[in-house]
Amino acid sequence: MSVQKILQYPDPFLRNICKEVSCIDKDVKEIIRDIKDTLSSSPGVGLSAPQIGKAVRVIAVDVSKEKGGRGLLILLNPVIISFGRKKLIREGCLSIPQYTANVVRAESIKIMGLDEEGRDVKLSSEGLEAIALQHEADHLDGVLFIDRVASIKADVFRRKGYKGDFPPVKKAGNR
Repeated sequence: MSVQKILQYPDPFLRNICKEVSCIDKDVKEIIRDIKDTLSSSPGVGLSAPQIGKAVRVIAVDVSKEKGGRGLLILLNPVIISFGRKKLIREGCLSIPQYTANVVRAESIKIMGLDEEGRDVKLSSEGLEAIALQHEADHLDGVLFIDRVASIKADVFRRKGYKGDFPPVKKAGNR
């Protein structure tokens, strides 16, 4: 197994805009394996390459079929091509484990990219899987879920047991 350390906010690496995957070589296959291994050993449903220190456009989302997902999805160079109706949801992140926040996300999306073999993929997704795909795609552009809150004071919530102060946030704006 190749479980990697998940970078924590405010690590500046999380703000990188990632490069597209141009070919699926040994290095990219290793990144995919590291993302899979790290996600499977974490309490989250999604992980992106920048969260493990790799500035490439690779994401993984694993929402079980019982929760309306299709299981493990690996997407390279993902692009969301349409958004459904928006909804306010509570969201968290493995890179900001001490907090959750109210964020507006689309309830359904259409997304395209490449699978881990380099084949074109176009998917329709809804519910938790769609939300996770949006969240992970944001990471590839250096956008964190806390950038999408309307008010740090009103919309960010400390998880039970955490006592620290919230670091300052630079707003990236809503898309």
